[in-house]
Amino acid sequence: MDFHETFSPVAKQPTIRIFICITLHYNWPITQLDISNAFIHGSLEDEVFMAQPQGFVVFHNSLSNTSLFVKKTPTSLTLLVVCVDDILLTGSDFVLLTQFLQKMHLVFSMKELGSLSYFLGINVIAQDSNYFLCQQKYAIDLLLKAGMVDCKPCSTPLAVKSSASLSDDILFAQPSLYHSLVGGLQYLTITRPDLSLVVNQACQHMHVPTNAHFQNVKRLLRYVKGTVSHGLSFTPCPFTLDAFSDSNWAGDALDRRSTSGYYIFLGPNLISWSAQKQPTVSRFSTEAEYRSLANTTVELSWLQQLLKDFSFPTSSIPTLWCDNLSAMAFASNPVFYTRCKHIVIDYHFIRERVVAKQVVLKYVPTSDQLADLFTKPLSGSRFHYLKDKLMLLPSPISLKEANKIQASRGREGTSIVSTAIADATLVSSVSDCDVG
Repeated sequence: MDFHETFSPVAKQPTIRIFICITLHYNWPITQLDISNAFIHGSLEDEVFMAQPQGFVVFHNSLSNTSLFVKKTPTSLTLLVVCVDDILLTGSDFVLLTQFLQKMHLVFSMKELGSLSYFLGINVIAQDSNYFLCQQKYAIDLLLKAGMVDCKPCSTPLAVKSSASLSDDILFAQPSLYHSLVGGLQYLTITRPDLSLVVNQACQHMHVPTNAHFQNVKRLLRYVKGTVSHGLSFTPCPFTLDAFSDSNWAGDALDRRSTSGYYIFLGPNLISWSAQKQPTVSRFSTEAEYRSLANTTVELSWLQQLLKDFSFPTSSIPTLWCDNLSAMAFASNPVFYTRCKHIVIDYHFIRERVVAKQVVLKYVPTSDQLADLFTKPLSGSRFHYLKDKLMLLPSPISLKEANKIQASRGREGTSIVSTAIADATLVSSVSDCDVG
């Protein structure tokens, strides 16, 4: 219904997460702004050409994300992230930030909302030197919409074995409800990566949802009910990138396409992830793993450029962890095999970056492969083991307590994944001779 609406700039979620990591690393304050007249505009009958006057260059917007603006001087750095009419502002020079806010008030009808506390439906809890991001209120509203606020909680979002029934193939009687709930769950994955695989599967049936598909959504909502206060924890961190890539070969029983999944950490903090069905059928498992490696490498390359735009380039080569030795050997071996000609683009893309030392491939045993969570149904113990590795934790305080803390402030970690990386490093040192 809103196809006549004009485009509004929205920062990508990894950009916001990196923004938060930088402020924690340098202990910079975050100021939240709201533009009151963001949607007030008139209709123009004539063409109007506008350009910024020469020499008037204050902020440079990032090429990696046009909603990120950076102002760098020899003595200061100012960062600004725009999401439609909501703005996050931080920097190293308090005087410069004050001057910038004064100029903004002259141009826009703007509110200063003080320290970051609630942004885009995400509750941000500041505790000691950490930030905790969750969508508890949003999750409760979603349960209310589904009429499941008093439902019995479930330990995992996806059953390992599906239980078929006679009514599974019958079309769901309320497709609009299915669309609304799945769309809401998709937004909930901003702070809940553990929901990504199931939500991705639910989105694949938007056009013709059946009773079986709705039952899967209900199970997911039961899992949300039991973990309603869970969210992502962010701590001060070094600017090093680690990625875990995995695939589930021919995992879809209907079209036999594989599912790719990856996690990317900045220090101990999870900043980007994906669970997505591959667009083509893979002929063998190595091909599926290799396509997943290619997708992860693309995201790593973008994050590296984004960190440069933030003026914080990574201090070391990103490490990409994979549990498939054949895919790693394929990326490292200059010999091009006949059976792999059809994946030549992905081959050259990864190999060029490996040779240029822009990414390092290392082996991780399947037992420590974090991306398993994004590719297949898992048992309860395995699911919770991997979930705990992602800095995905219950809220340290209740939502009411968080609101009281933020109100009282007025206007003003230890890496869990490091254990898995340390174990994988030990294994990779033994396996390097096989990969080379």
